[in-house]
This record gives sequence, C-alpha cells and structure tokens, in this order.
Amino acid sequence: MSEQGINMNENAQGDVVSKNFIEQIIDKDLAEGTYDTVVTRFPPEPNGYLHIGHAKSILLNYGLAQQYHGKFNMRFDDTNPTKEKEEFVESIKADIEWLGADWEDRLFFASDYFDKMYEIAVKLIKKGKAYVSDLSADEIRQYRGTLTEAGKEDPYSTRSIEENLKLFEEMRDGRYSDGEKVLRARIDMASPNMNMRDPVIYRVAHMSHHRTGDKWCIYPMYDFAHPIEDAVEGVTHSICTLEFEDHRPLYDWVVREAEFPNPPKQIEFAKLYLTNVVTGKRYIKKLVEDGIVDGWDDPRLVSIAALKRRGFTPESIKRFVELCGVSKANSSTDYAMLEYCIREDLKLKKPRMMAALDPIKLIIDNYPVGQTEYLEIPNNLENEALGTRQVPFCRELYIDRDDFMEEPPKKYFRLFPGNEVRLMSAYFVKCVGFEKDEDGKVTTVHCTYDPETKQGSGFNARKVKGTIHWVPAPYAVKAEVRLYENIIDEEKGVYNEDGSLNLNPNSLTVLKDCCLEPALKDAKPYDSFQFVRQGFFNVDSRDSRPDALVFNRIVSLKSSFVLPK
Repeated sequence: MSEQGINMNENAQGDVVSKNFIEQIIDKDLAEGTYDTVVTRFPPEPNGYLHIGHAKSILLNYGLAQQYHGKFNMRFDDTNPTKEKEEFVESIKADIEWLGADWEDRLFFASDYFDKMYEIAVKLIKKGKAYVSDLSADEIRQYRGTLTEAGKEDPYSTRSIEENLKLFEEMRDGRYSDGEKVLRARIDMASPNMNMRDPVIYRVAHMSHHRTGDKWCIYPMYDFAHPIEDAVEGVTHSICTLEFEDHRPLYDWVVREAEFPNPPKQIEFAKLYLTNVVTGKRYIKKLVEDGIVDGWDDPRLVSIAALKRRGFTPESIKRFVELCGVSKANSSTDYAMLEYCIREDLKLKKPRMMAALDPIKLIIDNYPVGQTEYLEIPNNLENEALGTRQVPFCRELYIDRDDFMEEPPKKYFRLFPGNEVRLMSAYFVKCVGFEKDEDGKVTTVHCTYDPETKQGSGFNARKVKGTIHWVPAPYAVKAEVRLYENIIDEEKGVYNEDGSLNLNPNSLTVLKDCCLEPALKDAKPYDSFQFVRQGFFNVDSRDSRPDALVFNRIVSLKSSFVLPK
C-alpha cells in the first residue's frame, strides 16, 4: 500500500487516505515555489510491448498530472535504433490510449532533440567536461574499477579541447567505425558511484533510425539523453523506478552542466513485481520466436496488449494499481490480486449466460416433440438494470459432462440415475436413463420433466438440491473456448538452474465444439460475459470470426485472494 504521510486526501471511493511520498514531495515543491506547475511524462523505449508494470508508471504519471492540474507528456526514448521498431511505437500508443491516459498534443520523441543533445555535448567538451576516448568497451570496463577499487584515468582524457572538438565532429561525420571512439563525460574516476566514473555519453553506431533515417551515425546514451529530454520539455518531476536511484547523481550532473534553468527533479519509486509472470522482453521475445506463445499479445502474458486481448478492462488495471500503492520499497504482488480486480469489475456489468463447454445431449422424453417455448431469464441476478432475455427451451438440450455421473460420490447433487434437479430458470427434470458409445463414454442422458415445476410458477410441493445450466440443442452456437493457466509452473518457480523459464505445460487448454446459448451468436471481439459456473469470458480479438467464434477465459469464478482490511 502507499507509504503513510502527514497529508490527507480522498480516493475514488471517497475514503480519506494518506498521501504517498511522491505527492508529499510535489506539495512541498509547489509550496516553496520550486515549480509553479507540475509536468510529468511517460518515456518508454520502443523496443517491445508494454506490460503490467508499465501500467503502474503510466497511471501514476498521468494521475499526478491530472491531480495537480498540470501536463502529461508522452515521449518515446528512441535513442537505440538497433532494437526499435515502428510496430512497438504504435502498440505503445494504443496501450496508453486504452488505459485512458490522454497526452492530447504532447507527443514527443527523444530523436526530436538529437541536434540539441549534440549541441550540449559540444558545450561539455568546451567546458572541459567531456572528451573523446579510443578505449574499447572491454577496456573501459577494466579502467572503470570495481565497487571496492577506484577506476583508472582514461589515457585519452588529457586530449585538448580543440582535439576533442575535432574528433567528435569527425565521429558525427562518419569517419570512424562502430566502437572505434566514444565520447565520455569527465566526472570522477574515483567516485564510489560507478555511474559517475566518466560514463560514455555518445557512441558511434552506423544504424538507420526509424524516424531520422541515416542523418546520424552517433547516438547519445540513455543516461545522457534522458535528463536532457526532461529538461527540454519542461518536466518538473521525472518519476522512475528504483533501479535508477544510483543514476540520479548523473541525471543531476547532466542538467546542471548543461545549464538548464529550473531543472527537473528525479524521484524513484518501487517497481510493480507480479508473482509467477514473465515480463522480461528478452524472455517474451524468445517465447514468441519459439512459437510457445502466438505473439506479444498472447493472453497468457501480462503485456497490456495481452491483458486487453484476454478480456481485462482498464478499470480493473487501474484498481489493481491503486491497491498496489506507491512505495520506496520493492515487494511482490500476488497475481490473484489482479484476478480479484477483474472479477470485481465484471461481476455486476456482464450478463450471465449458459454454456456447455464439454457438452453431452440431454433428451426430455416426455416433452412434446417439435415444441419450443421461450423462457424469460434475468441477465444478472445481482443487477436488475441489465434486464432479461428470451431463451428457447425444447426437448433436446446440451448440458456439461460434469453435471452427470453414472455412479456419483456422496454430496453430488447434480444428475445421476433416479435423481431430480432443476434446469436453471426452467423445470425440474429426473434422470431415467443414459446412453454410451462403444468406448463406454456417456453421450446422451434421458430425463422426464414435471410441467408443474416451471420457474416462477410458485411450485413448492418438493425441493431439489441441484440446479444445472443448459443450452437448447437446435439453437446452440458452436464455439472454441480457450482456458488459460499461468504460463509459469508455480510450484517450481519462475526459472530453472540454467536461467530458462519453468513453463507450465497446461497453460493453454483448447476446447472445440462448445455449445453456447443462442444470444451469443452475434458476439463481437472484446465482448465479455460470465458463463454460468465457468468464469468470465471474452471474444478473442485476433482469431474469432462471426462464423467461428473463439472465447478466452478471462478468469475463473473462484478466488484465493482476500482484500486486506
């Protein structure tokens, strides 16, 4: 939960809550006149799809801008053309829009500032704060020292300002090959902070950029570019995750030496860690390339695109982020809490429909042949505002295989020979027989019904303990249904000893020829429903077609999560 503070405000539910530590810093900055407005940003690198952890950062930065009536910048940190694609740019924009973060006309790219970054690098050289080095990457690491030993001075750090200016210009003009020369900041090779030991701020990279083409063959390093981007855009509070805490002295050095007036302030918060999920881009890329998942939006992943495809809602993710809170201490959150949030969001919004996922035929022997009646069934018993629907009822139905047993155990209250149950919103039926195929598998259950027991008729002569759902056979909609489990084997942990992923072989179960009630025949991508006793499902946005519906199970109905008081 959020760290406790002395200031109080209200959350979306109207409860009085403590302000988190970031809000307290912003309040102090505004009160002291450090800034007269608040400008935040979300700065993803376009080298992959966003995941649930990014959602926390997006909603935090956007929420603070809204809370303080400030501005929110959407900026792509596209300083590494070797890994960036336009596909990732478009997917990130779509994800952020779906979450409800509106950047209005404030869409920026780090590559917009390449000229400015080059200009600042030249300024640092002229100030004696940067120099061109011929050391290789391996040699730079060796000279850098260790956590317990200071680094050694770069032998090229004594070059004159004039020579450094000339060499850096030649780097820009393409005179050198990749890795042949770099530009380093001159700070302190004996600093206890490794990031301050003359970090590389420009490297040669003869790569075409997805926006600037071949204009540049030198590119700024992230730690140099990022503070400049923030400062140029007028960002006041550069909010990032804890792994950048040790980089903050370098961030402050860059904006100070670049002589930006009223520079931004970096604030670090704890990442959102979710148990038993895969978020690393390297691992997801391998899962995609190996065909284990069908793309970055495979519903077993927790990329934002995957959560959307599976059927999660922006509201559920916002609630999840709210429950996680903002903290300065790393911790892990149980995946069950995310499932809790989507159940809570959908349970009153969605109609409860009937579906036989493993169907067997049920024939009511004494129901009139050829007759169909229409039963009025509530769409959601907990929300009358969703109204009712008309469902055809006839002699031949489908039920789930789990709802019949030839030799049931004790306390099994569904269908078995001689037992009577209620068909949901319909009649009492009593099992009088069944048929098997040559393999001994039950194919058909025979029943009789009592016409006096129609739901709503006031019949109370006897009671039954079991109620089962059904689908009218002649009107049934055939569909494929996909059931998901965690892609990680939870009992074995996330990683094997060799660093590979402990994959769950049962993470996807595909059920063919499921039978759904006819009201679902016009379901469209992203439409979601509760299937009675089965869970919440939505129409798959990639594979479903009007003549071949595909449903993803969003979440089951059972929950192991209890909301803390």
